[in-house]
Amino acid sequence: MEQNTIPAYDWMGKTILVGEDELINFRLLQLMLAKSNVTILHGKDGLKTLELFKANPQINLILMDIKMPEMDGCEVTREIRKIRPQVPIIAQTAYALEEEKQKSIDAGCTAYITKPIKKTELLELINSLI
Repeated sequence: MEQNTIPAYDWMGKTILVGEDELINFRLLQLMLAKSNVTILHGKDGLKTLELFKANPQINLILMDIKMPEMDGCEVTREIRKIRPQVPIIAQTAYALEEEKQKSIDAGCTAYITKPIKKTELLELINSLI
Protein backbone atom coordinates (compact mmCIF):
# COMPACT_ATOMS: atom_id res chain seq x y z
CA MET A 1 0.00 0.00 0.00
CA GLU A 2 2.80 2.43 0.93
CA GLN A 3 4.46 1.96 -2.48
CA ASN A 4 1.49 3.62 -4.19
CA THR A 5 1.79 6.73 -2.04
CA ILE A 6 5.46 7.41 -2.84
CA PRO A 7 5.74 10.17 -5.42
CA ALA A 8 7.89 9.53 -8.47
CA TYR A 9 10.98 11.72 -8.70
CA ASP A 10 13.02 12.17 -11.87
CA TRP A 11 16.54 13.39 -11.25
CA MET A 12 17.92 12.57 -14.71
CA GLY A 13 21.24 14.34 -15.19
CA LYS A 14 21.85 14.60 -11.42
CA THR A 15 24.59 12.76 -9.51
CA ILE A 16 24.48 11.60 -5.89
CA LEU A 17 27.60 10.47 -4.06
CA VAL A 18 26.90 7.89 -1.35
CA GLY A 19 29.56 7.57 1.34
CA GLU A 20 28.69 4.23 2.95
CA ASP A 21 31.03 1.47 4.13
CA GLU A 22 28.36 -1.21 4.62
CA LEU A 23 27.56 -2.75 1.23
CA ILE A 24 24.06 -3.84 2.30
CA ASN A 25 23.20 -0.25 3.28
CA PHE A 26 24.54 1.03 -0.05
CA ARG A 27 22.46 -1.55 -1.95
CA LEU A 28 19.37 -0.50 0.00
CA LEU A 29 19.96 3.15 -0.95
CA GLN A 30 20.47 2.08 -4.58
CA LEU A 31 17.09 0.33 -4.50
CA MET A 32 15.40 3.36 -2.94
CA LEU A 33 16.82 5.61 -5.66
CA ALA A 34 16.44 3.15 -8.56
CA LYS A 35 13.41 4.75 -10.21
CA SER A 36 14.70 8.33 -9.94
CA ASN A 37 17.12 8.13 -12.93
CA VAL A 38 19.88 9.62 -10.76
CA THR A 39 23.53 8.62 -11.25
CA ILE A 40 24.95 7.10 -8.06
CA LEU A 41 28.62 7.02 -7.07
CA HIS A 42 29.78 4.87 -4.14
CA GLY A 43 32.53 5.79 -1.70
CA LYS A 44 33.13 2.64 0.34
CA ASP A 45 35.01 4.50 3.07
CA GLY A 46 35.65 8.09 4.06
CA LEU A 47 38.85 8.48 2.04
CA LYS A 48 37.30 7.01 -1.14
CA THR A 49 34.26 9.26 -0.68
CA LEU A 50 36.49 12.34 -0.55
CA GLU A 51 38.51 11.14 -3.57
CA LEU A 52 35.34 10.56 -5.59
CA PHE A 53 34.05 13.99 -4.64
CA LYS A 54 37.26 15.67 -5.78
CA ALA A 55 37.24 13.72 -9.07
CA ASN A 56 33.56 14.38 -9.92
CA PRO A 57 32.63 18.08 -9.94
CA GLN A 58 29.15 17.21 -11.29
CA ILE A 59 28.02 15.80 -7.90
CA ASN A 60 24.74 17.46 -6.87
CA LEU A 61 24.22 15.90 -3.43
CA ILE A 62 25.99 13.63 -0.94
CA LEU A 63 24.53 10.99 1.37
CA MET A 64 27.17 10.71 4.09
CA ASP A 65 27.40 7.86 6.56
CA ILE A 66 28.89 9.30 9.75
CA LYS A 67 30.66 6.15 10.98
CA MET A 68 33.12 5.05 8.25
CA PRO A 69 36.69 3.70 8.23
CA GLU A 70 39.70 5.76 7.06
CA MET A 71 37.93 9.09 7.71
CA ASP A 72 34.58 9.47 9.44
CA GLY A 73 31.73 11.30 7.74
CA CYS A 74 32.25 14.47 9.77
CA GLU A 75 35.91 14.69 8.71
CA VAL A 76 34.97 14.13 5.06
CA THR A 77 32.22 16.75 5.31
CA ARG A 78 34.65 19.33 6.71
CA GLU A 79 37.04 18.67 3.79
CA ILE A 80 34.24 18.88 1.21
CA ARG A 81 33.08 22.20 2.69
CA LYS A 82 36.56 23.65 1.95
CA ILE A 83 36.12 22.72 -1.73
CA ARG A 84 32.41 23.27 -2.43
CA PRO A 85 30.60 24.82 0.53
CA GLN A 86 27.22 24.86 -1.23
CA VAL A 87 26.81 21.14 -2.07
CA PRO A 88 24.01 19.57 0.02
CA ILE A 89 25.23 16.84 2.38
CA ILE A 90 22.74 14.58 4.18
CA ALA A 91 24.22 12.84 7.20
CA GLN A 92 22.96 9.29 7.66
CA THR A 93 23.55 7.37 10.84
CA ALA A 94 22.13 4.68 13.04
CA TYR A 95 22.83 6.90 16.04
CA ALA A 96 19.70 8.96 16.68
CA LEU A 97 21.14 10.80 19.66
CA GLU A 98 20.79 14.57 19.61
CA GLU A 99 24.54 15.05 20.09
CA GLU A 100 25.26 12.92 17.00
CA LYS A 101 22.87 15.03 14.98
CA GLN A 102 24.48 18.22 16.30
CA LYS A 103 27.97 16.87 15.59
CA SER A 104 27.08 16.26 11.94
CA ILE A 105 25.42 19.68 11.55
CA ASP A 106 28.44 21.34 13.20
CA ALA A 107 30.70 19.54 10.71
CA GLY A 108 28.72 21.13 7.86
CA CYS A 109 25.98 18.66 6.97
CA THR A 110 22.89 20.28 5.46
CA ALA A 111 20.43 17.73 6.85
CA TYR A 112 20.29 14.53 8.89
CA ILE A 113 18.46 11.24 8.49
CA THR A 114 18.50 8.24 10.84
CA LYS A 115 18.77 4.57 9.95
CA PRO A 116 16.76 2.58 9.23
CA ILE A 117 16.03 5.06 6.47
CA LYS A 118 12.42 5.41 5.36
CA LYS A 119 12.17 5.64 1.57
CA THR A 120 9.52 8.38 1.46
CA GLU A 121 11.43 10.52 3.96
CA LEU A 122 14.69 10.07 2.04
CA LEU A 123 13.20 10.89 -1.36
CA GLU A 124 11.38 13.97 -0.07
CA LEU A 125 14.54 15.22 1.64
CA ILE A 126 16.69 14.70 -1.46
CA ASN A 127 14.05 16.35 -3.66
CA SER A 128 14.03 19.42 -1.42
CA LEU A 129 17.82 19.79 -1.75
CA ILE A 130 18.78 18.60 -5.23
